[in-house]
Parts: sequence; structure tokens; C-alpha cells
Amino acid sequence: MDWLINQWGQIFDYLAEHQILETVGLATVRIILILFGAWIITRIGKGLILKLFMHRKKGPFTISERREATLTKLLENTLVYMVYFTAFIMILESLGLQVGALLAGAGIAGLAIGFGAQNLVKDIITGFFIIFEDQFSVGDFVRIGQSEGVVDEIGLRTTKIKTWTGEHHIIPNGNIQEVINFSIHNSVAVVDVGVSYEGDINLAEKVLTELLERLPADNPEMVKTPELLGVQNLGASDVVFRVIAEVEPMQHWAIARKMRKAIKEELDKNGVEIPFPRLVMYSRKEKEEDLVKE
Repeated sequence: MDWLINQWGQIFDYLAEHQILETVGLATVRIILILFGAWIITRIGKGLILKLFMHRKKGPFTISERREATLTKLLENTLVYMVYFTAFIMILESLGLQVGALLAGAGIAGLAIGFGAQNLVKDIITGFFIIFEDQFSVGDFVRIGQSEGVVDEIGLRTTKIKTWTGEHHIIPNGNIQEVINFSIHNSVAVVDVGVSYEGDINLAEKVLTELLERLPADNPEMVKTPELLGVQNLGASDVVFRVIAEVEPMQHWAIARKMRKAIKEELDKNGVEIPFPRLVMYSRKEKEEDLVKE
């Protein structure tokens, strides 16, 4: 036990004699202060960015709410990267490393790596043009390849999409070849209604027309009164009418469901039959008996 105490005493004396403890302590304090300062700067910077876009409608250069959300997130991410990269350089300097030589070496290595990082450069350039041309923004509902959902984040390198079932797709911008944006223009809700051949077609048209005139009053998402286009198809057991309604962006699914329910209730109320699959069975034995009787 005494030997262990003596060893620790010698180690402590050595550290104190060479001022190692003081150096380590000062370096630790500097690192903590640098990280705390970086955290404070990012918080203040994010607040300034939000304040900058808060009065977007009052300034001479107005932008859409979609573009505001995209640029806000992009500027916040850029600020965080720059601040913490600077903090990392300052931490290296506080540890006594030659940052200038390190950066020069990193620049040469980066130049060599850059020739093999063509996909990264392609991602960044494509991401820049996506943001610059406002092809889509945060909050838009888009389809990119096999991914379909709400844009959660747009960066210079990747785009993140969240599907309605919760999956989070991260797509490199360089892989984006074609984008379908559902959130820019008005949508169209399409509903096909089947009426049996035995039913009164003219009555069905009259009932549908009167119903469509009343629907906008209860559905403010409809831009104008829905239209009955007429007979769309002559099916195996029904006559199919097509109804369309121009609605606000991304409201076509909800409005289509409401229209189907209202149409079903209205047709039932007026005695118009909506057909269902039927199966007619013939008994072979009865058929043979009928032939014998003849």
C-alpha cells in the first residue's frame, strides 16, 4: 500500500514539476468554453434566421411559405456546420497542434480525393439547383422514383422524405432524375359511380347533379362545384358515371372519400340501386328434367 502511495506521489510531483496538470486543466477549460460558445452562437444564429423570415410579407422581396421553410432549414444547417467546424479548429489549436500545416495537408488530400468523389460533387450541384429553381420545398408532397411522401428536409447533398406510413427516405440529390410535385397546383378528385342496368339512368343523373350542387357548401376545400362528366364505362353489371371535383392541393383523397359517402347515401335515399357482384347458378338436373318434359 505504501509503495502504491509513493508511486502516485512521484507521478503527481512529476506532473506538477513540468506543469502538465496546469496545461491539461487550461486546455480542458478552453475546450469547454469553445463548445459552450459554439452552442450559444448557433442558438443566437437560428433565432436571427427565424426573425429574418418572420416579416417576409412586409419586405420588398417576398417569398412563399414553402420556400421560406426550405431556406430556413438550409441556413440553419449551414450555420451549424460552419460554427462547429471553426470550434473544432480552435480545439485543435488549444491542444497545441499545428492547424495551418494540418489544413494544408488536408487540402492536398482533399484535392486527390475529389477526383474520386464525383458523386458527392454531383449531389451538391444538383442540390443547389433544386433549391435555386424551387423545384420542391420542405412540406411539399412529392414522388421521387419509388419514394412518395412529404419533404422533411432539403440539403445540398441529400433530400429526406417521410412517407405517410412513417418510413424516412434519404435520397442523394444526384440520384433525383424526375420529381412529381403534388403540392403546387390544385388537385382533382375523381369518383366513379356504378348504377345497375335495371335502374333509371336519367334519375341517377338528376340525383347526382342536385347533390353535386350542394357539396361545396359543406366542403370549403372544393375550388368550384363538382362536375358530372356522364357515362364513363359500360361494365359487366353496371353503368359507370364519372364525377370530378377541383380541390385545393393535396385535398383530393379526403374529398373523394367524402363524395363517395355522400353519393351512396343520396342514391339510397332516392331508390337508385348501386349494383354488386351477382352469381347466377343453374341446376343441371332441373335442366335435364325440363328437357324430358318437352
